[in-house]
Amino acid sequence: MGNYIEIEIHPIGNKLTDIVIAELSQIGFSGFEENSNSLKAFIEEEDFEKIEFKFILNKYELKYSRSTINEKNWNEVWESNFDPVIVDDFVSIRAHFHQPVTTTNHEIVITPKMSFGTGHHATTFLVMQLMRKLDIVGKKVFDFGTGTGILAILAEKLGAAKIFAGDNDDWCIENASENIINNACKLIDLQKIDSAELSQKFNIVIANINKNIIQDNFRYLDEDTLNGADILLSGLLKEDEQEIIFAADALHWQHIETVYKNGWIAMWFKK
Repeated sequence: MGNYIEIEIHPIGNKLTDIVIAELSQIGFSGFEENSNSLKAFIEEEDFEKIEFKFILNKYELKYSRSTINEKNWNEVWESNFDPVIVDDFVSIRAHFHQPVTTTNHEIVITPKMSFGTGHHATTFLVMQLMRKLDIVGKKVFDFGTGTGILAILAEKLGAAKIFAGDNDDWCIENASENIINNACKLIDLQKIDSAELSQKFNIVIANINKNIIQDNFRYLDEDTLNGADILLSGLLKEDEQEIIFAADALHWQHIETVYKNGWIAMWFKK
């Protein structure tokens, strides 16, 4: 692994942030840090294509600054921005260099690298809140777009019998594998996948990814689920809610609940 380029885009609103993350992900950016009015995006220096990048930012008339992070300093930069996350009294997410949290039912240790899913983003937080309401004991779970593996790890801690966790990014697979080991998980099958088209059926499907990928995989997510299955969708903005409900209605999914945080949503459906 070589040096990283850090791009800071400012100003940028919540709605456009989701779109820009999706487009930058397609050209090799694999780490993102969202703040109230800015977005930091990270890419390995050797993978950076300036023309493609500038095309995306010019399209949305966005301004940016650029800096280079040496490989040896990467973890220091990432760790400095990583604080423990507490989801009610349900689950805490911390790094190995934090003190254990004793005020929650469950604790997850996440190595703070570039994969999406440390609990800091509203969508991960919201999905974990919904997972608390599910009966996961003894169930088969599919975590589509696993990132750090955080939701797959939580599913095992909640008693799932088997978890299939998939992502299309090599860095995510490496990071999730490390986190699975660090949390002593034994029931997670982690694989690199390009879509939700699988030959398995699940009781619970979780897709915390983004609207475009969810829409592209709706049919596969439906095929992946058993009758009566619970489906959690996130990586979505509040404005996306009715569009997602409409698509889910076409598949005869029942909308159970939507939860909200900072303009983002997570949605619970039952097949």
